[in-house]
Amino acid sequence: MFVLEEFSGPEPILVGRLHTDLDPGSSKIKYILSGDGAGTIFVINDKTGDIHAMKRLDREEKAEYTLTAQAVDRDTNKPLEPPSEFIIKVQDINDNAPEFVDGPYHATVPEMSVVAIIKTALPNMDREAKEEYFVVIQAKDMGGHMGGLSGTTTVTITLTDVNDNPPKFAQSLYHFSVMEDVALGEPIGRVKANDLDIGENAKSSYDIVEGDGMDIFEITTDAQTQDGIIRVRKPLDFETKKSYTLKVEAANVHIDPRFLSGGPFKDTATVKIVVEDADEPPVFSSPTYLLEVHENAAINSVIGQVAAHDPDVSSSPIRFSIDRHTDLERQFNINAEDGKITLATPLDRETNMWHNITIVATETSNPLILSRVPVAIKVLDVNDNAPEFASEHEAFLCENGKPGQVIQIVSAVDKDDPKNGHYFLYSLLPEMVNNPNFTIKKNEDNTLSILAKHSGFSRQKQEVYLLPIIISDSGNPPMSSTSTLTIRVCGCSSDGIVQSCNVEAYVLPIGLSMGALIAILACIILLLVIVVLFVTLRRHKNEPLIIKDDEDVRENIIRYDDEGGGEEDTEAFDIATLQNPDGINGFLPRKDIKPDLQFMPRQGLAPVPNGVDVDEFINVRLHEADNDPTAPPYDSIQIYGYEGRGSAAGSLSSLESSTSDSDQNFDYLSEWGPRFKRLGELYSVGESDKET
Repeated sequence: MFVLEEFSGPEPILVGRLHTDLDPGSSKIKYILSGDGAGTIFVINDKTGDIHAMKRLDREEKAEYTLTAQAVDRDTNKPLEPPSEFIIKVQDINDNAPEFVDGPYHATVPEMSVVAIIKTALPNMDREAKEEYFVVIQAKDMGGHMGGLSGTTTVTITLTDVNDNPPKFAQSLYHFSVMEDVALGEPIGRVKANDLDIGENAKSSYDIVEGDGMDIFEITTDAQTQDGIIRVRKPLDFETKKSYTLKVEAANVHIDPRFLSGGPFKDTATVKIVVEDADEPPVFSSPTYLLEVHENAAINSVIGQVAAHDPDVSSSPIRFSIDRHTDLERQFNINAEDGKITLATPLDRETNMWHNITIVATETSNPLILSRVPVAIKVLDVNDNAPEFASEHEAFLCENGKPGQVIQIVSAVDKDDPKNGHYFLYSLLPEMVNNPNFTIKKNEDNTLSILAKHSGFSRQKQEVYLLPIIISDSGNPPMSSTSTLTIRVCGCSSDGIVQSCNVEAYVLPIGLSMGALIAILACIILLLVIVVLFVTLRRHKNEPLIIKDDEDVRENIIRYDDEGGGEEDTEAFDIATLQNPDGINGFLPRKDIKPDLQFMPRQGLAPVPNGVDVDEFINVRLHEADNDPTAPPYDSIQIYGYEGRGSAAGSLSSLESSTSDSDQNFDYLSEWGPRFKRLGELYSVGESDKET
C-alpha cells in the first residue's frame, strides 16, 4: 500500500482495504491490525477492513511501515485464517529545499593561481592586496525548473601566502653608540627588515657583509621578532678606535624559485657604531707577578715592584695598596706611589714557603674604579737551622756483645732545604774523641753507626752510658748541634735478643714508674677498706634484735592488761606503724629469726597506703610469707596491735567482750595454710580440754 507524505485533509486518508474470502457479508467477522503505528498512526475498521492514516506522515522521518492484519470471529475472537503481513510505503513529495550540509565553506587558493575548482576571474591575485573573498553559491532541485526548491551557502576563499616579496629595511642607515667597557656578548642595537609575506616566507637571516668591524661585532636573528641583534664579540677601546661602520644584509631563508625573476630576495643597510669613552680601571703591566725573597731579608727591604697605568685619556695617577684579607699577618707593605713591596715582619721559609697577596690599584680621581692583581712571593732558603737527630734514639748494648758490633744506626734531619741536598758531618765532643767504650762511623747514606770498642759490659758496673754527638751540615755558614745518645746495657740471649735491661724491665713492662704503682696500689687498698666497711654496716643493719631464749615468742603467750577502745576504735593505733618500710622495695626480711640464706629482693606488691583495712593488710603479709622460699619451716607468732573492722575470719583477741572463748570456733585456722597449722593445733587442744 502507498500513502503520500505531508497529506493533510479534513478526514483521515484512506490507505487501503483488507478483505477475506471467508467474509460472506455478515457481521460475524472482525478485522484486527497490529505492527508499526497500529492504533496510533493507522486504524482499521473492524467491520469493513478499511485502513486510514490518522496523522501526517514524513517520508524523511520514516519511509515505510510493516503491519499485520487478521480476520477473527467477532464472538469468539478465534482466528479464521493465518495473519497476513503487508507494508505501507510513504511516497515522497518535494517538500525539502536543497541544503549545504557543511556550509559556510572555507577554501584556500595560492595567490597568483591560474586554475582552481572555483576558478579565479582575475589573474595574479595578490594576498598582500586582499587576503579573503566571500562567494555565495545557490543549489536548485528539479533541474532548476519551475516549482523546484533551492538553497544557498557562503564560501570564504582565502589566498595563501607564497614568498613573492623580498625583505626590506625600514631605513637605509642606522646609528648606535656603545660604551667601551660593555660586556662581551651584550646587545648594542637592533635592525629590522620587513617582509610583506607571512610565516616561513617572512623569515630572514642577517649577516655582516662589509665593514671595519666584522671581527669586532656579530649579528644574530631574533626568532620571535625577526629582528637583527648586533652584539660585541671582542673588547672595545675608545682610545684605539672610536667608531665602526658595518654593512648588514637581510635575506629570506626560504626562496620560491617561481618568483626569482621578481628580483633578489635580500636587502642591505648601513650601521654606524660610535664607541664612547668610559672610566676604565687601571691596567697592570702584568696579569700576575712572581717575586722571590730570602728568609733572612731585612725588615723594610724591597722585595719587588708592581706597575699600573690609567688607560683613559685623562691618565689619572695611580695609588697602590695591599688587600689585607690576603695578608692577615701584615707581613708586607707597599709604597702607594711607586708600587714597591717591602718586608714588614721577618720571614721563615720552614714555616711558610709561599705567600700569596693581592695588590689593589685605584685612580686618585675616582677611588671607586680599581683593579686587582695576584702577587706570589716565594721565600728562598738560607742555612739558619742546625741538623739534629730525626728522633730520640735510645740504644741497647748487650752484656755479651762483641767488639766492633754496631749498637745503633742514627739519622739526622735539617729543616733547611739546600739546593744540592743534605750532607751531614758527625763527630764526638773533643773531650770524648778517645772514648774507651764507643766509636762512630759515617755511612754512605748520610747516617751514623755507633760501635762498641770492647766487650764485657756489665749492668752492675754501669747501667747507662751517655754519648754526645756533634752534627754539622754543609751550608754556608755551616750549622751544628749536639745531640746525646743514651746507651743502655741489657741482658741478651745468645742470639743477641734483648731480654732485660734493668729491674724496671720486669716490673714496668708498660713504662710505669714505681711511684705510680705505689699510688695505684694505695687506691686499691683504700677501695677494699671502703667496701668492707659498707658490707659490715649493711649486715649490722639487717640483723634482727637479739632474742633471748625466755623471750622467744614462738612458744610463749604474751599477756597484756591494756584493752583498746574496741574494734571500731580507729584512733587508738596508727596502722602505719605495722607497715615494714622495707616492704616498699618488695624486700621483707624476717624479724624474729636470722635466716641461714640471704635471698635476693623479689618483686613484691605495692606498699599498702595508710588507712587500708587490716584484713587486706594481713592478706598481703600472708601471701608474702607463703611465697618466701627462705622462711623457716616452723611457725611464728606475729603480733598486731590493731584489730581493724569487718574481718571475715572474726577476731582472734581473747579480750573481745562480745563473745567468750567458749563461743569461738578455731577450725578455720587449719584452712589458712601451713603457716597457721601450729596455731590451729594449739586452739584445737584448748577446745578439747574444755569439753573434757
